[in-house]
Amino acid sequence: MSSSFFRVSTANMYDGAIRNLGARQSQLVGLQENLSSGKRVVRASDDPVAAAQAERALTRMERIKTEQRQLESQRNAMALAESTLGDAVEMVQQMRELMVAAGRGGQTSNDRNTYATQLQSLRDQMQEIINRKDTNGQPLLGALGSALQPFAGALQFDGLPGQAGSSGTAIAGSVDGHAALMFDPVRDGVYDAKVTHAPGSTLSSTPAQTFNRSLMDGASYQLDINSVTVDPTDGSTTVDYTLTKTDKDGSIFADIFTSAPTPPGQAIAIDIMEGADKVMSFGLKGTPVQFDQVTLTPSPGLMQSIDAAIQGLKQAGNDASGSQVVTQALAHMDAGLERLFTVRGYAGELLNRADRITGDQDTRAVQLEADRSRAEDLDMVKGISEFQNANIGYEAALKSYAQVQRLSLFNYING
Repeated sequence: MSSSFFRVSTANMYDGAIRNLGARQSQLVGLQENLSSGKRVVRASDDPVAAAQAERALTRMERIKTEQRQLESQRNAMALAESTLGDAVEMVQQMRELMVAAGRGGQTSNDRNTYATQLQSLRDQMQEIINRKDTNGQPLLGALGSALQPFAGALQFDGLPGQAGSSGTAIAGSVDGHAALMFDPVRDGVYDAKVTHAPGSTLSSTPAQTFNRSLMDGASYQLDINSVTVDPTDGSTTVDYTLTKTDKDGSIFADIFTSAPTPPGQAIAIDIMEGADKVMSFGLKGTPVQFDQVTLTPSPGLMQSIDAAIQGLKQAGNDASGSQVVTQALAHMDAGLERLFTVRGYAGELLNRADRITGDQDTRAVQLEADRSRAEDLDMVKGISEFQNANIGYEAALKSYAQVQRLSLFNYING
């Protein structure tokens, strides 16, 4: 009976040693797999919560990489747009220098034609510059959407004006070409003054200065000189004129005014009022005569002003006409340069914003990598210690199993 109980106990010890040996071997294999992979969570079944956290962090990191690739494309396009605006500024400055040279006194018709030809060449280069495209074939100055050539034909902006917005992870891929090269009557108040001379006139006008532009709202004006009076005592000049205003809706208003007496050599000041508010001021220079006419219309844009200046130089028959063309062109070029500088500055700020976004994304990526690492990576020091402890336990289990094997009935009978 005692031998029967001994055999049952030996079988239980044998089964227990086998189970313990298998468990320790499985634990050792798992720890070895963790060490070789460097991860605490190799499969989702190891720790479902940690696996979900790690997967969420990896998904967000991939999204950051995608956003950064898109941002780099936008940054490259904006850098090209900023460079394009810089080239346009340089081109306008060169044209301005030529226009200043064309305005010197004593120029002949041939001289003015020569300057006009040089300006035409620069103007053609300018058109190529403002129609540049990015590496994807999209216009750099396309605003909210435009034709492949935003400035073609009459050089009106062929597109939807406006600046695309930016977000916390992206910037606009183009700039507003309309804001850079087109004039707005209320925003800019750039007016073109064209003088129609009567026989014997040397009249020219100074550039128009505008005020309270919202009151004008893009209206056009025409000044017709009715009479010119020169005071024989002091030589001062007084001009009677009719001022006709044409609103955008076609409404026409006319009134008669008289200028203040102006000493010889000074420009006759002309002020245009809307009620009690002054909206425009300019001066009449030279020798005005009856039936002279000055037409003031809102200038559409910089390129139209350049075209008008080229045509004006070609058609100017005397210094007075040439001076009028040059004076107006310089004023419009200065206004155009101001618009280009403003939009170029905005493009530069977008590039700075792209740098800040990249910095924020890099910081966010580091945080997400830390979250992923905490969720699934293995503490190598702890992992090695656990592996060594498991290895020692496995060796002990093997030795215990060997001892159990010696307790079989045959060994007992033989002993």
